[in-house]
Amino acid sequence: MLDQSLVMLCLVILAALLFDYINGFHDTANAIATCVSTRALSVRAAIFMAATLNFIGAMAFTKVAKTIGTGIVSGNNLTQMVVLAGVIGAIIWNIITWYYGLPSSSSHAIIGGLIGAVIAHVGSSALLWGGLEKIILALVISPILGTVAGYIFVVVFSRVLRNKSPGGVNRGFRKMQIFSAATMAFSHGTADAQKSMGVITMALLSYGAIPVFDVPTWVKIVCALAMALGTAAGGWRIIKTVGRDFVKLQPMTGFSVDSASTSVILGAAMMGLPTSTTHVVTSAILGTGLSKSINAVNWKVAQRIVLAWVLTIPSAAMVGYLVYQVLNPLLGK
Repeated sequence: MLDQSLVMLCLVILAALLFDYINGFHDTANAIATCVSTRALSVRAAIFMAATLNFIGAMAFTKVAKTIGTGIVSGNNLTQMVVLAGVIGAIIWNIITWYYGLPSSSSHAIIGGLIGAVIAHVGSSALLWGGLEKIILALVISPILGTVAGYIFVVVFSRVLRNKSPGGVNRGFRKMQIFSAATMAFSHGTADAQKSMGVITMALLSYGAIPVFDVPTWVKIVCALAMALGTAAGGWRIIKTVGRDFVKLQPMTGFSVDSASTSVILGAAMMGLPTSTTHVVTSAILGTGLSKSINAVNWKVAQRIVLAWVLTIPSAAMVGYLVYQVLNPLLGK
């Protein structure tokens, strides 16, 4: 007879890896939209590079995984069903936003999904409000920093290179963009794969497979691999929205976006603070557009992006809540 708890653990691991895979192709745009839109790299070359560096970045840090795994739900309420429903809720929301080409946050989606699932399980009293405040504060502040950093990078470069020929500047930055896109892909891996690492480690701890919250090496490897494979699958719908429709990018502004985003994301990852790579990149793009003029930004696209940002946590929470209500009678016995 099958061990029900073991079956649930396997389902959670499979769902978390599927989330990681979808996160990879959903958020590919974050790492490569700028270098593709400025023709620094072809789509195929950019995706291959991003997949490789996503894998390497995912192996580098685990502090964010611990924040996700221990800072949202109190341990005694962190059942396998809660984790499974939360992850599936995040997956469903990611697929919806991918279909409509909206660069929403996978980080917000997994947090919202877990919130909804635990509320369905025992109510809001099981939520760790102190940890959630820290997580949400990081997610709110990071786009502001991205906007400011993107603006500053462009202003500084424009002043330093104002006497150079535009053609020469573009050629130089197009080459530099390959490096900046590589660092952006690495930082994407450090930030986003850790969400799934945290989820799987939560499930292992709940099952009793590990004594304390410590991400096993095999979890790092499979999550890094899932994200890399997802990245290799690409995400052209969102690449188009971020890299072409939002703000018209040149090699210098593309390099500025990548550099600003990497600085914010890597800095947060080293402190164990989860950030949305989607939010940081799009806000950095906004900053570069504003450095030119207000009219350089496609505000209709900006409104769609902001709408996705605002809706993601409550929408994913609602989906996570509903998924728990459906799955619990089927699998919770």
